[in-house]
Amino acid sequence: MISTTSELRSRLAEVRAASPGARIALISTIGALHDGHIDLVHRAREVADIVVVSIFVNPLRFANPAEHAAYPRTREDDERLLASLGVDIVFAPETAELLPDGPSTTKISAGDMGLRYEGRARPYYFDGLLTVEAKLFHLVRPDVAVYGERDRQRVFLVRRMIRDLFFDVEVATVETVRGDDGLPVSTRVGMLEDRDLAAATLLPAALDAAASNADRGVDACIAAAQSALMGEPRIRLEYLSVVDRETFLPVDEGHQGPAFALIAASVAGHRFIDNAEIYIS
Repeated sequence: MISTTSELRSRLAEVRAASPGARIALISTIGALHDGHIDLVHRAREVADIVVVSIFVNPLRFANPAEHAAYPRTREDDERLLASLGVDIVFAPETAELLPDGPSTTKISAGDMGLRYEGRARPYYFDGLLTVEAKLFHLVRPDVAVYGERDRQRVFLVRRMIRDLFFDVEVATVETVRGDDGLPVSTRVGMLEDRDLAAATLLPAALDAAASNADRGVDACIAAAQSALMGEPRIRLEYLSVVDRETFLPVDEGHQGPAFALIAASVAGHRFIDNAEIYIS
């Protein structure tokens, strides 16, 4: 357990001296860990020798201080879980350690793509995410960073930052972990009442409908997904898009080949995002 950047650098220097050539994996989290994070650790073990997990409730990712303060903090449970999984280093700094100047810190910009989809609802989100991710890359110098595929836009933007800023980091991904109801595992699912949970399950159902109609073209995919949500007043749809895997821009009607279907909606005041890889023919 490490809480300062100086101690982190020192410990990693010891690791590299003791095990020359050892590959280091980084998993960056904001805590409140669940089954999806367990799969990230397992994946990290497959691609690296040393696993570093960061726990940092990044204030730059939240709309306001109240939202940041309200985010669940389960540090003791998180530490026990990571210890049971054999994680080598847990870096859990205080806010001032990574952001000594607070919100006025130097920031990474996600550019135009940071204002689309999730960025439209949270225009501050991706700049804040990439800023802290870049700091962690500099501190840990990982060989590989591991992410879940539930947030495809995050993976896309991190990959682009790595390319644009010449970080020597590979990216490994893990398929979205889903419950029996089809919903991605997340802290928000546990906050829903039964009737709201039933409504939320229509989101992965909408993605299934899009995939099932992919042989009829892009417009048919979107129409099928929208139909799956019709008549459920508890769902407030924020966006539903089919995007190119390489550019993350919306595909045109003539697109053929692989794509991602993205969806975001609010249910009982809780935002949910999901996606599916589809093949349009």
